[in-house]
Amino acid sequence: MKFQPIDQFATTLAPEKRQSVYGGTKATHEKRTKLLAAQFAEPDHLRRLAGEIKQHAIENLDTLLPLAEERLKAGGAQVHWAVDAEAARRQVLAILQRRGATRLVKAKTMVSEEIELAPFLESHGIECLETDLGEFIIQIDHDHPSHIVRPIIHKNRREIAVSFEKNGLGAYNDEPEVITRRAREFMRKKYLAADVGMTGANFVVAESGRLVVVTNEGNSRFSLAATKCHIALVGIEKIVPRDRDLALFLNLLARSATAQQLTVYTEFIQGPKAAGQPDGPEEMHVIFVDNGRTEVLASECREILRCIRCGACMNVCPVYRQVSGHAYRSVYPGPVGAVLSPLLAGEHFLDKADLPKASSLCGACNEVCPVNIPISDLLLRLRDKGKREGAPSPGLPPMGPWALLASQPLVWKAALFCGRMLDHVPGALIPVPAFHAWTGCRTLPKWRGGEFRKWLRVRKK
Repeated sequence: MKFQPIDQFATTLAPEKRQSVYGGTKATHEKRTKLLAAQFAEPDHLRRLAGEIKQHAIENLDTLLPLAEERLKAGGAQVHWAVDAEAARRQVLAILQRRGATRLVKAKTMVSEEIELAPFLESHGIECLETDLGEFIIQIDHDHPSHIVRPIIHKNRREIAVSFEKNGLGAYNDEPEVITRRAREFMRKKYLAADVGMTGANFVVAESGRLVVVTNEGNSRFSLAATKCHIALVGIEKIVPRDRDLALFLNLLARSATAQQLTVYTEFIQGPKAAGQPDGPEEMHVIFVDNGRTEVLASECREILRCIRCGACMNVCPVYRQVSGHAYRSVYPGPVGAVLSPLLAGEHFLDKADLPKASSLCGACNEVCPVNIPISDLLLRLRDKGKREGAPSPGLPPMGPWALLASQPLVWKAALFCGRMLDHVPGALIPVPAFHAWTGCRTLPKWRGGEFRKWLRVRKK
């Protein structure tokens, strides 16, 4: 499979898009940092605790998933299992066809993006409308999300206004209030006409069988209010053991994802509407999706299944800020995607084996992760896996010459002396093709090496 390496993709990215991504991620990260520091005495202790709970959960899925199924069924829900994307798509289609449904309204769910549900349903004559505002804009633009939490982080309001005008949602107006109002007016009719509503789940509690859905727009509630059937698509890793664990995870999720103390809407769904309730779905289906997660659990990178999809690692990542989410060629971009996407690719691992190399290994992603995933370590493990399986290297120079320099003191000292000359010799005169390939899309910094031994001699005295 041919692909464009991330560094090459970055050279083609419009400055306006890069600025949208950089500005949006930087602002969210800074707010998150201040909020956690101001409100918790030891936020790192909370991250470590959350990581331990999630690790316990994913390592005990064999007992927690059956317990969740039992509780969900006791609450009136029907539970299904999908081993892969095709099975999940077919199960959704079967539920819709059994009800004679032709219109589906869908709240944000990464699993549905992962299995490419919308185009599949549309090919079978079913309207599948994204109701999250960002996902809706992605849908009418025939685009792809570039962030887990903020799918249109790469767009500005002028681009959105053009999209609305092109799709008949009103004359050009880039005021956020106008854009939001027009989307509401359009979607309100769709909610009322829909046959089935779909959500994902941020968490599923094994102890009680509760599905927890958090949003800031209320679109998941609208999607379920008028429809008679609710389908929830859930990755098997979304399990948490107990209801009391939610206090920790909901606090960390909101602050890490959007720098809020709590999301605007937090819903606990335990089944279809009860006999005495006037509104709500009469039928509820929960589809637990594997789609490669069992293989990830069996790998040396199983910790990535702790991820609660907050996007904090993307917001802090210097690579993501420069290249945007589309460079990762996956539903899951950024540091988490650089680990998860190659793993979920299964036998097509080599198609995504370049992604773990798109990292400076600075460790910032691990420092902000609310469930303490050692992302840098996982990236190194996947780099090693790629090397063992023959993945092509997306960049130069090779590490062989570096190993020679670093292991031969005399050669190292000579290289340091020559390195100083790079500040004075034009790069075009250097007869090394690899050097020109490297500097073709990178700026060579001023030489700063060679002073450590002098510094150390002074310190010893």
